Amino acid sequence: MTEQPAQDRPFAQNRLSAREAVALVTDDFTELPYAAKDSTPDGPLAWHGYDASRARAAEQTGEEESVICGTGTVEGTRAVLIAFEFGFLGGSLGERTGDRLEAAYTYARARRLPVVPLVATGGSRMQEGMLALTQLQRVARQSALTRGAGLPQIAVLRDPTTGGGWATLGAGADVTLALPGAQVGFAGSRVRPADADPAAYTAEAQVGSGAVDGVVRPEGLRETLGRWLRLLTAPSTEPAPPPHPLGAADLPATGWDAVRRARSSQRPRAARYLDAYLTHRITISGDRCGGADPDGMLCGFGEHEGRTVAYAAQTGTATRPAGYRTAARLIRLADRLGIPVLTLVDTPGAANDAEAERQGVGGAIADLFGAVAAARTPITTLVIGEGGSGGALALAAPGNTWATPDSYFSVIAPELAAAILKRGPGEVEATADQLRIRPQDLVELGVIRGVVGG
Repeated sequence: MTEQPAQDRPFAQNRLSAREAVALVTDDFTELPYAAKDSTPDGPLAWHGYDASRARAAEQTGEEESVICGTGTVEGTRAVLIAFEFGFLGGSLGERTGDRLEAAYTYARARRLPVVPLVATGGSRMQEGMLALTQLQRVARQSALTRGAGLPQIAVLRDPTTGGGWATLGAGADVTLALPGAQVGFAGSRVRPADADPAAYTAEAQVGSGAVDGVVRPEGLRETLGRWLRLLTAPSTEPAPPPHPLGAADLPATGWDAVRRARSSQRPRAARYLDAYLTHRITISGDRCGGADPDGMLCGFGEHEGRTVAYAAQTGTATRPAGYRTAARLIRLADRLGIPVLTLVDTPGAANDAEAERQGVGGAIADLFGAVAAARTPITTLVIGEGGSGGALALAAPGNTWATPDSYFSVIAPELAAAILKRGPGEVEATADQLRIRPQDLVELGVIRGVVGG
């Protein structure tokens, strides 16, 4: 459905034209040639006045269609750029739009270039009816082929990004960034329920609900996009080495000693390990299913000794379902792009409250187990604190898991094991020893490869 034209909206002065959006990220945009296509008067539906509307849009914007496509260098990385012109019939998608988009994706695959859609659209063009709507299938097909070719797609959401453009080029991208205050949602402003909360249809709200990775101010977009492109276009077959330990260097004497040290508030956590290991890092956020767990699972990409490494790191809290799904998303993306993965295990276990069950914690853990098991890219795991049951094991790489001296890994927390076995509180420490959860025990049992720094 065509969105309201920019000149009729009160905040239109904050909107960028297609070429202004391109200029934010590159100075050397080279437009691709567009194939000429015959059309019947007033389009495929003979919609009276359609030709006149297109002519007015062309005169007002200087464009012949709602999207321009070309190549440009973004902070050193060449990419195919797709920029929507909202002033041209609300940036709506029609048959000619689909032709341009298909050609741009085909060009990107032929030359092994990443794709960057700069989206600003109100949806499908009503004057072309179902023929316009089916362009979304063409776009989805091109996106899938590009994904299968191992090329990244990084979308930038401008104001507005609604309808099918959001549901394909935007939400379908590997990484989704947005400009501040951009209207983002499947339903445009004129088709929402009258009582709908407008705050839910913003870029900021979409970050909170796990659909957008981050909001970037226009003046920082080129640098941020350039960093994303540089990291996601640097595959490697070498596994990430485990980080050096940042805490205690000596091994624990008893199982309960291992538990106490892992639970200590003074022990270094994931953020410190990532800061020490990576020269810089950028984050992905959200599971694309309506949830995010930014406090429980840190995910993203960074650079270690000149090589790109993807990371998924627990922060010492109970991991929420959205955290597991975000980690699975991260691992699948890294696997498709040929980027090694580092995971840091540190959780007392999966969240087990009623809300976690309603959000599908079991299915989320199963999904992460599956992503790790199916990955072809090398995964390296370091246990840096608590390794609590299956909620921790789901993030661990079989055959390539290491541990720090101030960590433990257990089938269940010693207190819970004692309770299940009907033992009193005084027997918890002995139970911890029986479980053999110390790092050196795990090496002897063949559960981990070794203790780092040992």
